[in-house]
Amino acid sequence: MTSYAVVIPTLVRDTLPDCLAALAAAHGPRPDEIVLVDDRPGPEPSPAPMGHALSVLGDLRERTTVLAGGGRGPAAARNRGLRAVTAPWAAFLHDDVQVGPHWCAQLVRDLQEASPDTAGVQGVITVPLPRGRRPTEWERGTDGLARARWTTADMAYRTEALKQAGGFDERFSRAFREDADLALRLLDAGWRIRRGRRATLHPVPPASRWASVVQQRGNADDALMRRLHGPDWWDKAVAPRGRIRRHAAITAAGTAACLLGATGHRRAATACALGWAAGTAEFARARIGPGPRTREEVTTVLATSVAIPPAAAWHRLAGAWRHRNVPARQAAAR
Repeated sequence: MTSYAVVIPTLVRDTLPDCLAALAAAHGPRPDEIVLVDDRPGPEPSPAPMGHALSVLGDLRERTTVLAGGGRGPAAARNRGLRAVTAPWAAFLHDDVQVGPHWCAQLVRDLQEASPDTAGVQGVITVPLPRGRRPTEWERGTDGLARARWTTADMAYRTEALKQAGGFDERFSRAFREDADLALRLLDAGWRIRRGRRATLHPVPPASRWASVVQQRGNADDALMRRLHGPDWWDKAVAPRGRIRRHAAITAAGTAACLLGATGHRRAATACALGWAAGTAEFARARIGPGPRTREEVTTVLATSVAIPPAAAWHRLAGAWRHRNVPARQAAAR
């Protein structure tokens, strides 16, 4: 029988007990081990929330190990968990997913069907969206996980393949692009990654009104991906290119309007301001159109549409500068 471990990096959010309860209730061969990596910052995070989460594991509790991650991000936390794994397969889960009722049996079947050159088998992610109205932009963004390639929300990898690849690149300090970077390295080394049939639910997490602005930090990771995998990394990773060029143009127009206005060039400043307004309005319209168009959603989108372009441009420039000396990756033969 194929044996496996489950590795879950966590900030011990309110979603963790539901994640572990679903895992404990899933039918099929049990994991050899469960490794929880507590990635809250600080040398000794409070054990109380983790203790509550562990209480739902039942007989799996004795197979569970809790490690400290030190707050270095999910890539480092997964590597920390991987080093503790002895099983031939490591199934990575996010701490806000809920595996299906037959997940353990389906996972083992996925792994047994994997060819010797298959490094990873991805689970099928389902995001429950509200009925009776259009989803908000945040809900649509979460729903993108259902179509994303190589997401570690539910991804099983051969431990041998991960160790050969050097694990996750810890320079990706957020839960963004580190999964695509690893997958591209494995594919370049001659491994295959396929989609399995096991099912996992990913509920839409709560978010603040400004969450979409905070997400623009991921543009720094895009700059790192470009350095590592070249300017065509978007195509290799089958990832949406996004609007970074438009964001840069909108930001440049707004900045130019301010500078020209301050130096007395009113006509040129007005032209740039009109360009900024037109670009911002188009961006807001593109985000509002598919949504529920409620007052709260429209207000949020309008406010964040002003803030997102400069935030995206800033993080992209900061990432390009920070990673300016990172050499391109070379394909490694197995």
